[in-house]
Amino acid sequence: MTLSSVQPGELNLDNCAREPIHIIGKTQAHGVLVACDPQTLKITQMGENVAEYFGLTFEELFGNDLSYLLGEEQVKQLVEMLSFNETAIPQDILINDKNFLMQVHHSGPNLVLDFEPYQGGQSSNFFQKQLTQILNQFQAAKSVDQLCKAATILSKKMFGYNRVMIYEFDEEWNGKVIAESREEEMGSWLGLHYPATDIPAQSRQLFLKHRVRIITDVNYTPVPIIPELSPLTKEPLDISRSGLRAVSPIHIEYLKNMGVGASLTAAIIVKGKLWGLIACHHSTAKHLDFYQRESCRFLAQMFSTELSLQENSALISQGKLSESIRKQLVVQMNNENDVVTALSKGNVKFTQLFPCGGGAIFIKDRWALNGNTPEKTQLERLLNFIKEHPKSLFLTRNLSAVFPEAKAYKETASGVLCLKIADYKYIFWFKPEEIQEVNWGGNPKDKAFYNEKEQRLSPRQSFEKWSEKLTGISEAWQETDKEIARALRENISYVMLAQQQEEIEALNFKLIEANKELKIFSYGLSHDLRAPVRGMEGILEILDEDHRTELSEEGQKLLQMSRDLNEKMNNLIDNILEYSRLNHSDSLEVKSIDTSEVIEEALKFVNVQGSYPKTTVKIQSQLPEMRGERRMLFQLWSNLLNNAIKYSSEEENPLVEVGTEKIKGHLVFYVRDNGIGVPPKLKEKIFETFKRGVGSRFKGTGIGLAIVKRIIEKHGGEVWVQSEEGKGSIFYFYLDPKL
Repeated sequence: MTLSSVQPGELNLDNCAREPIHIIGKTQAHGVLVACDPQTLKITQMGENVAEYFGLTFEELFGNDLSYLLGEEQVKQLVEMLSFNETAIPQDILINDKNFLMQVHHSGPNLVLDFEPYQGGQSSNFFQKQLTQILNQFQAAKSVDQLCKAATILSKKMFGYNRVMIYEFDEEWNGKVIAESREEEMGSWLGLHYPATDIPAQSRQLFLKHRVRIITDVNYTPVPIIPELSPLTKEPLDISRSGLRAVSPIHIEYLKNMGVGASLTAAIIVKGKLWGLIACHHSTAKHLDFYQRESCRFLAQMFSTELSLQENSALISQGKLSESIRKQLVVQMNNENDVVTALSKGNVKFTQLFPCGGGAIFIKDRWALNGNTPEKTQLERLLNFIKEHPKSLFLTRNLSAVFPEAKAYKETASGVLCLKIADYKYIFWFKPEEIQEVNWGGNPKDKAFYNEKEQRLSPRQSFEKWSEKLTGISEAWQETDKEIARALRENISYVMLAQQQEEIEALNFKLIEANKELKIFSYGLSHDLRAPVRGMEGILEILDEDHRTELSEEGQKLLQMSRDLNEKMNNLIDNILEYSRLNHSDSLEVKSIDTSEVIEEALKFVNVQGSYPKTTVKIQSQLPEMRGERRMLFQLWSNLLNNAIKYSSEEENPLVEVGTEKIKGHLVFYVRDNGIGVPPKLKEKIFETFKRGVGSRFKGTGIGLAIVKRIIEKHGGEVWVQSEEGKGSIFYFYLDPKL
């Protein structure tokens, strides 16, 4: 959208900010623009004023070779310059006995040539003296204020404008005149503020591409570029980098309303960001040639460098102090078990890291306050608001603008920097409001109006001093404040992690000691229980042999039940002792074991033929040897085979198979049965002690598979089960082959 297309109902400065001034389609009148195809050097576009400067018409030039305008020799020089990518170097050109300075640059697929009349300038010694003077003056400045004043004085002396200003942007892109040199008869603008809309975002962006901008005469008639669209792209020509680029009508009117006849503006770039402008105003038309503008660019660049050094020096000084405080805080945290106490009650406090009025720490539902802060109930609500922002660092100098209820405590916390360390761990720094009397160059609320005559937006017409009192705004946070806060977060996280590690290690030690005591207790208890249980077994056996006939049928059943329970208790004690012994044993007597032989012994121990005559056991021939402690491996096979035989015994044709497979590079043994299977919810629990999923349907203690798992772990292996309820189970295991 262009300014001329804005309708009365669209009176919004966003329209101005969206104006495509880089493809404005017109140039200023102090030179002429020509565009051509860099491949063929055919002329594709030009300013409508070509005849005025070159004595050649559009019809003569359009579509013709560039040599028609420049001549063969000068085109040859241009081609050579392009081949060495030296487009930044201006060329002296003679066209129809007139001297021009030609500046060349690429714009997409177009080659753009700016021509300005040039009669020769000062000697190289003159410019050398200028640059030396600039360097000496800037290096002599002891502060930013002195540096800015020196820049205005030098610029006015070198370029002869009526007024020269240093214009600084704030974080919201409002501008302020912080230094000024002017003619005596001109009123002072020093200290005046201007709203961000006076220099919209797209204009600021262009200053990063083309750092010096001249307007030679605000009363000039814009020169159209013809044809309007580039034959190469079918789009308007991008002339962002052209020194001849025309000026937005609203900006021309803005300058006229200020009483400005001509201007020169140079960008001040610090750390890649537009810091401000050197703004030169003249009451009448005024032109500077390319070399004078280059001097202005060098001046602005030297100023930017020296300004960066001045600011860095101040930041380094503050940074050294902050770094010293941060290191002391780290020492305090390492010496103090409690981080909150270390940060808020030590010799050095976290609020001393950088300038602030107070601070607060929130860790695990606990608040610690230092200096001037809101009340805890207010802090709770502020914390809940900040939690909604995902970033780890939240800062503002105008809290009430984003959190309206903060107006109640703007005297203490208009500025907030909040650092999130982790969930439920936050640190706040607060700055009080600074009530400011701000002087604007005209009422900032009267930014523009709809001009019925021109059918477009027009800027405000008055630039008289307009004062406003600003409240609820604190001093700005510095970039170093954020860096130091982030560094502190790393320190706190490290200290808290170390403290948690110490707590975990202490707890782990207690658990190990408790586990040792529990093992000793369980071993002793099981051992002590064995004697009375065996004594009971003997008594029940005598009672059965000598007095069974004296008992009634009910008494005989109770006697048999007592003997079964006693047997179960005896087996349970044996298993507990075995499990406890496994946990106490740290070393293995490793030997090569004949696997088939151990399995045969285990089957005899289980008494398959006598107790389970229907069961078929199939064993793979030539099973590989195992390495381990023989007694443990016998226990391993006994438990696995006993389970498989027992839980398949109710099948019509119970079958148990033993063999090996290669699984993920391991030689794996398996025991397969066609029994009751394992319910899905118990697959992860059956290897735990006393975990059974069959109730009293089958005899067992619930420790057998826990013993199996422990034996395999001691042999550096792994055990797992695949099972489908009602369709049998397969128990897989392997041992460490390096044993």
